[in-house]
Amino acid sequence: MIHPSKSRSQRRLILFAVAVVGTALIAVAPSPGGLTVKGQYALATMFFAGFLWVTGALPLAVTAISIPFVLTALGVYPDLDTALVGFADHLIFLFIAGFMLANALQKYDIDRRIALYMMYVMGSSPRRLVGAVMLATAFLSMWVSNTATTAMMTPIALGVLTQVLGREEVKAAADDPSADIDSSVAADSRSEDRDSGTSSDVASDGGLADTTRSDSFTNLQISMLLGTAYAASVGGVGTLIGTPPNAILAGQLDKILGYEIGFVQWLLIGLPIVIVTLPIVWYLLTFRIYPPKIDDVDDARDEAGRYLRQEGPLSTRGKRVAIIFTATAGLWVLGGLGGFFSDYLPAAWATTIFGGKGATVLGVEGHQGLLYYVMVGLAAIPALVLADTMEWDELADIDWGTILLFGGGIALADALAATGATNWIANTVFGSLTGAPILLVVGVVVLLIIFLTEMTSNTATASIIVPILIGIGGIFATTLGLAEVSAAIFLSVSGAVAASFAFALPVATPPNAIVFGSGYIQQEHMMRAGVILNLVMTAVLTVLIWLMFQFVWPAILW
Repeated sequence: MIHPSKSRSQRRLILFAVAVVGTALIAVAPSPGGLTVKGQYALATMFFAGFLWVTGALPLAVTAISIPFVLTALGVYPDLDTALVGFADHLIFLFIAGFMLANALQKYDIDRRIALYMMYVMGSSPRRLVGAVMLATAFLSMWVSNTATTAMMTPIALGVLTQVLGREEVKAAADDPSADIDSSVAADSRSEDRDSGTSSDVASDGGLADTTRSDSFTNLQISMLLGTAYAASVGGVGTLIGTPPNAILAGQLDKILGYEIGFVQWLLIGLPIVIVTLPIVWYLLTFRIYPPKIDDVDDARDEAGRYLRQEGPLSTRGKRVAIIFTATAGLWVLGGLGGFFSDYLPAAWATTIFGGKGATVLGVEGHQGLLYYVMVGLAAIPALVLADTMEWDELADIDWGTILLFGGGIALADALAATGATNWIANTVFGSLTGAPILLVVGVVVLLIIFLTEMTSNTATASIIVPILIGIGGIFATTLGLAEVSAAIFLSVSGAVAASFAFALPVATPPNAIVFGSGYIQQEHMMRAGVILNLVMTAVLTVLIWLMFQFVWPAILW
């Protein structure tokens, strides 16, 4: 018998060998028309990274830090320093700051308190209880990584579910043959419970039991856990720091086009999408796909209140963290309103505070602006230490793998753009859609991204596809009635948003993987809900993005 670790190692070696051979074949193949030699080598590097990302042969971050090596080895860049520039992108430091702020919120259970409060206030019915979990998750995911948010919310949701499952759902199943628990199974379970002194749905330690039979899963359990994962993905769209695809897009737009999307600009794009799509996901989950079959959730609501009371009053240090976080978020928003406030300030102060090319109060020409959102994020880190709330080892305990993945994605995008490979791919792949209706173009982009994201992580998908979408701006500029830069921004933003709406498979997003890994839902549950939501969200996002393109984005993006 082959040991699992040995089998995994053999698979990894085989996939890596395929990646190397494929890269070599692309590099030595006859150059197609319109593509430079360096462009061909950049494409070979994209295959290398994309194949390893999609197959999971190596951890995502390991593949990412291999990109500069491959680019330099193939001669796309003359030296390694140039290939490593992407790892110093300013947006990487924005995410570092966001992760560290999230650590502070989690250390003092501020995020948990917010979630429990919303569940206690709103959870007066099963559907509202699911809605409260989803709303709390989406809100937190706008500021804390969707991975961390899901990891925090899943045990909270399970603890609350414990108060109703094993009693009301089983009773409903026994009374209603059409209920989502087979009545004979329920009866057998109750008999076993009397013999063993435990509940089939509630473990002896008070937690929800891990079930293995598909007919033992309740609709409330499935809808709440899937709702947690889906809300984390949807909520992450709301802010620039909410999910990696947003930052990848912003970084690549800056590198390729020299265009910068600010924090407020993205908020005006992402927040309406969250406001529209989250209720649709909730409605479909709780009214159509997995409607709860119980009426009374008072015990669950009381449990959320009990958890909240156990937290006790927020400590002095916790209050300082809350103040620093609130101030940081407020300054992020304020910094994006420079166009409004600059008219009421002396020119030197406006340049110093909001940025510009003129003289500053310090007597120098040009300034990034003290309220530039990355500057604000970086300033929050020493503020946490000076407020005696965090130490370095606590701040440094963040997802450095994601940070490295950003850098690798930016390095790859830079190489594709600098060598002309992005434009060549765009013309080859999307040229046939030239002249097609706008809705069709957007629909194809959204559907393609959602499909690809189901196969690999949304971060990897964004790293590969966003540069290509930026490159097709020139192809569809006439169709969209925009300048090439504006068309590139529009299409790439559409793709980045779509990368957060893959709901069918655990591998698609970290939130999906976390709730599936908990053992309290099965893949068939996620597949059933996810396929329906993927199709609905493709249509909804296509129309919503088109409407925003018509009436909102012209004032924001160009």
